[in-house]
Amino acid sequence: MSEVLNVEDIFASKVFTLGKMKERLPKSTYKEVKRVMDQGGELSLATADVVAKAMKDWAVENGATHYTHWFQPLTGITAEKHDAFVSHPDEEGKMIMEFSGKELIKGEPDASSFPSGGLRATFEARGYTAWDITSPAFLKEDATGVILCIPTAFCSYTGEALDKKTPLLRSMEAVSEQALRIVRLFGNTEATKVVASVGPEQEYFLVDREKYLQREDLIFAGRTLFGAPAPKGQELEDHYFGTIRERVGSYMKDLNIELWKLGVTAKTQHNEVAPAQHELAPIYETANIAVDHNQLVMETMKKVAGRHGMTCLLHEKPFAGVNGSGKHNNWSLGTDNGVNLLDPGATPNENIQFLLVLACIMKAVDTHADLLRQSASDVGNDHRLGANEAPPAIISMFLGEQLEDVVKQLVETGEASHLIEGGKLKTGVSTLPDFDKDATDRNRTSPFAFTGNKFEFRRVGSADSIASPNTTLNAIVAEAFCEAADILEKADDFDVAVHDLIKKYMTEHQRIIFNGNGYSDEWVAEAEKRGLPNIKSMVEAASTLTTDKAIKLFEKFGIFTRVELESREEVIYETYAKTINIEALTMIDMAGKKYIPAVMKYTKSLADTVIAVKEAGADASVQAEVLGEVSEKLAAAKAALTKLEKVTAEATAIEDVKAQAFFYKDSVKVVMDELRAPIDALEMIVDKSVWPVPSYGELTFEV
Repeated sequence: MSEVLNVEDIFASKVFTLGKMKERLPKSTYKEVKRVMDQGGELSLATADVVAKAMKDWAVENGATHYTHWFQPLTGITAEKHDAFVSHPDEEGKMIMEFSGKELIKGEPDASSFPSGGLRATFEARGYTAWDITSPAFLKEDATGVILCIPTAFCSYTGEALDKKTPLLRSMEAVSEQALRIVRLFGNTEATKVVASVGPEQEYFLVDREKYLQREDLIFAGRTLFGAPAPKGQELEDHYFGTIRERVGSYMKDLNIELWKLGVTAKTQHNEVAPAQHELAPIYETANIAVDHNQLVMETMKKVAGRHGMTCLLHEKPFAGVNGSGKHNNWSLGTDNGVNLLDPGATPNENIQFLLVLACIMKAVDTHADLLRQSASDVGNDHRLGANEAPPAIISMFLGEQLEDVVKQLVETGEASHLIEGGKLKTGVSTLPDFDKDATDRNRTSPFAFTGNKFEFRRVGSADSIASPNTTLNAIVAEAFCEAADILEKADDFDVAVHDLIKKYMTEHQRIIFNGNGYSDEWVAEAEKRGLPNIKSMVEAASTLTTDKAIKLFEKFGIFTRVELESREEVIYETYAKTINIEALTMIDMAGKKYIPAVMKYTKSLADTVIAVKEAGADASVQAEVLGEVSEKLAAAKAALTKLEKVTAEATAIEDVKAQAFFYKDSVKVVMDELRAPIDALEMIVDKSVWPVPSYGELTFEV
């Protein structure tokens, strides 16, 4: 009989929670920490010393020997440098374990080797990490031992943000400040801040570790650069929500346990659409904690997979021909006295505060659709977006029939006098209950969908950090709130002014609402008529960061400076070029050293067979036909390989980062597809026993 698992006992056991602080800190110290967490400010050094000692004692009691300032550089993943708690031995040679408030609050990792987009020269190494007091410290345990991880922000010696966390925290303060102005207008005097909350659903693939290690493309690029489709993919739709295989179920159980120990509220697990694809979803958390936890989720997924003889693939498109992976970024705003600004209530047509918030979000998303699209851009997502499995590249908002009708009434008449109701769902079975339906269906093709009391931003890639999308969401909504508050705070008659402003915003920005099929060609044409941007790739989206509109937005709220935005644009070009270069070189290596040699041996075998059959006096036409077909595709593969070698060399010689990125997109990727086509075709006709790597079927069905 398996041991009974008590989730309550293990949850957050590896986290230095507020509860543990309260137990271990003097009352006055705890109150100061709580005040800074809730209201901002800085801890005194004396208080920091007390907190640091309590944190160190707790960590050491749990086996920790080192600590690290855990941060999120512009690589999109996390970084850490471990320092032991040890100090100089005392006179008797006894080791003393120490950790000071200064060490807790500030660290100094080398900043020279992280992406900076020109913010730092290579020889300028100094960078600082600063403790994010609102995100709890935690313990990581692996082969290196137990490490105390302190979530931090990361900036350069000259003060520019070199990470994903700093701009996110700035954006959270901006949207809180401006949203407070809105709720104050409606009489809420008790709220002291408005919190952006996020719940990111995480999709992933699991493959057998031994098979993974036979595929250089999975190892170096995270996705298959070659591969013919398996006889069965997702056509029967039998994997989605299907029975979870024993091996995968065992993995999910261990994954949940590890995440619960880290305070991650892993709640939902299921099979996703594609074979070998799965999903995990947590409960909502404050945005910066949700970002930290999502990084831990991805890291833990990979670590636990290894224990089960599997590899977790987080790339957005590891296999061609089946659905890729993303993560739905569920975002909402709530006051610290319990009011969800995105809760429409039972009568949204009469909920003026909600309608104003909705109108402002419509304005924000329409005005900055290009920035929102950019915020979910990464190299892998280019393979996924708009491919009948993920939202299209065009940003639109889905509100559902009920809210769309409310908006329509307000735009046309200035009043929303009636409400579409959901009605009753009748099953027609006497033993099943009839129940009230929601007033609207869902729309899986919308990139930005209202789903009851939140917006679901569905464009984010599975391997990507959710920091950038939430930074942008917070920023654009803060701007809309600010502009609305500027008008309404000066109004002589608030009721009339807010009514007029809602109608104005909804009228001017109704083009962003679309409840239909986002995958259809008709929508692409319709979106063009509406003037909505259709930015199709990561590199095309990069320049949206440095438009006058974007710079004005981000500088107004102190989220990014012009220099920080320019640096991020450059990092995007560099990242894209480096990623495609790695993929191209991997294809060159695999084609030249694996596929072409294997097929050459096969053609010799075929040729020998043709000669032998002819000498025996039999008909060798079938063998000769196969030999001809294989030889033709082999020649095409060799020609494409030579072409890819040439065009990749040309790309590396380009010095301008933007021009280089576009050359990789427009030239190198095209030739990569030319090389893949004949090799994938050869896989369908060459003897399976001589094929040098595991097939799609073996990778996705033999888990």
